[in-house]
This record gives sequence, structure tokens and C-alpha cells, in this order.
Amino acid sequence: MSAAAAMHVAHAARALRVNQKAANLDALRLEAVPQPEPAAPPGHAVVRIAAAAVNPSDVKAALGLMPQAVWPRTPGRDFAGTVVSGPSEWIGREVYGSGGDLGITRDGSHARHLVLPAQALRAKPQGISMDEAGAVGVPFVTAYEGFRRSGMPQAGQTVLVLGANGKVGQAAVQLAAQAGARVIAVQRRAGPFEGFASAPVEVIDAREHADVGTRVRELTDGRGAHIVYNTVGSAYFEAGHKAMAKGATQIFIATHERAVPFDIFAFYRGMHTFVGIDSLAMDCVASTAQLDAMREGFERGTLQPFPVARSFALDDALDAYRLVLSGSTDRVVLRP
Repeated sequence: MSAAAAMHVAHAARALRVNQKAANLDALRLEAVPQPEPAAPPGHAVVRIAAAAVNPSDVKAALGLMPQAVWPRTPGRDFAGTVVSGPSEWIGREVYGSGGDLGITRDGSHARHLVLPAQALRAKPQGISMDEAGAVGVPFVTAYEGFRRSGMPQAGQTVLVLGANGKVGQAAVQLAAQAGARVIAVQRRAGPFEGFASAPVEVIDAREHADVGTRVRELTDGRGAHIVYNTVGSAYFEAGHKAMAKGATQIFIATHERAVPFDIFAFYRGMHTFVGIDSLAMDCVASTAQLDAMREGFERGTLQPFPVARSFALDDALDAYRLVLSGSTDRVVLRP
């Protein structure tokens, strides 16, 4: 093979493919296979991917932990890139997005090219990089949808974020701060809120305050929080319940234990509301619409994208997956 031919092969477009479930990462077979540039079907567009985050849900989906997943497929829910075919008004424009269907029920973004419905095209915010745009999707969409379903935070309200170290927690803190709410973040290690959120954030270190609910009551003169964003679930259920103000809402996106002790009396006397969020139920059209609602915040700096700690080529995707599944809080992207 000539040097030119070898160079062409090395830079040929490829996509990750997963053909079947795997018991664990050691058994997972990720193949980087050639991917001819697809044609855009009517009503669709093709995006050339520049960066695509590796989310915990991407890895779990690749392992077969999502019951709705189809096989074989290309993983990846988040993306940023350039439109190369489709509606003429979009060709050449930089876009970003996410979707609960991408990488699970349809081929996703861990590839050089991604086929999307044209309705899912949204302009990438100016002033942030492709890496950053490719890594905001799932966390910010999940955080935003929780607030949308519970009533967006407002000035004069108190928003409590439980598990604020995680990426959804960090996004929820930023969104609440941007809205002018008082934000209390509960975490178990130092958080990146100084200079990250657009307003001061009060932090409760759960290692120092065993009774988080009581501490929130103390900080709010006994009133409690109007919105409790519980990103952890069962571990903080009791604390979150105790911290709710009259008429408050608690949002859930995950849990360790499915069953928790539930005080029905306190629930109805408190006039409380529980909201459950499943971002997998939001397809790429719905998810990118949520991102578009946040674009102005990213452009004016009241919302900050996550720092991207590491980027990987497709050949090293398994290392990226392993890093994410290990519990690393670093934001990781693939650059196809």
C-alpha cells in the first residue's frame, strides 16, 4: 500500500459499532468500522461530528442495560459538528444537540457522521468550542427538563440541589442561579461553583452535616426550599423531603434503591409535588429544543459549558468508556 493510500485509510470516516450486549466492559466489543458518508433522507440532515461526549448512559446502553436498545448500533447521545447535507439553509452551519433516542434506538454520535431529522438542528452557541458544545447535552437537558416540569426557578425562591457534584447537579445549580433563585448545593467534596455559576452558591458539605434537611431549614429560617433537585434519589430522599417548603416540588432523575420510606401525611400536609424525569424519553428533536432554550445563556456567559478534561480518538473509545464507567467526574469527548 502506498503512503497516500495508507493516509486515506487512516483518515477514512468511521463509526463505532456495538453488535450485542456485554456482561461488562472487558467483554464489550467496540468496533471502529468504515462509514461512508450517508445521504440525507427527505426531512433529514447529515452532521459531520467534531466532538461527542461519553456519558454514563452511553456506556450502559452499549453494555445492554437499556431495555429499549436495538442491535447493532452506534452509541452516543451528545454531539457537536457541521451540517454537510440536508436543508440548504443549514449546510455549513455548526450545530449541537442530544437525544434519548440517539445511540439507543437509532445510530448515535460516536461516529464521523450522524443522520438527524432536520427538526433536530440547532445552532451551536457562539463563543464555546466544539468540544464544549459536544459535552453539554445530557446533563443540561436533564436539568432543564426537571425545572420545566416543576416550574422554572424564580427570583425569591430557594432551590436545593442534592448531589451537586454530578454534571446534572452542576447544570441545575447554574440554571437556578441564572434565574435569580437562591441556590443551596449539597455535596460531599469541593465543588466548582466559584466563578462557574452566575451568582453566589451556598454549599452544604454532607460530610460535616449529617442532617442535611435540618441544616437547610436553619439556612432558610425554617421555611425550606421551594424546589429540591434530587440527582441521587434514595440516598437523599429523606433529607430532601424534610427540606421541602409548603407547596414545594422535589425532582428525581436517578436512584440507588427503588423503595424508600414515604411519609404520606407529611406529603399531603406539605402540599408537595414529586416530578420524575427520564431523559431517555426525550428524542433528539425534543432534546435539542431544550438546548436551544439555553443557547442565549451560554452565549452571554450566565451558563458555562463543562471543561473537557480529555479527548479520545475512536480507536481509544474503550479507554474513554472505561474512564466514564469508573465514576470519573471528568467530562470526556470522542473526536471522530
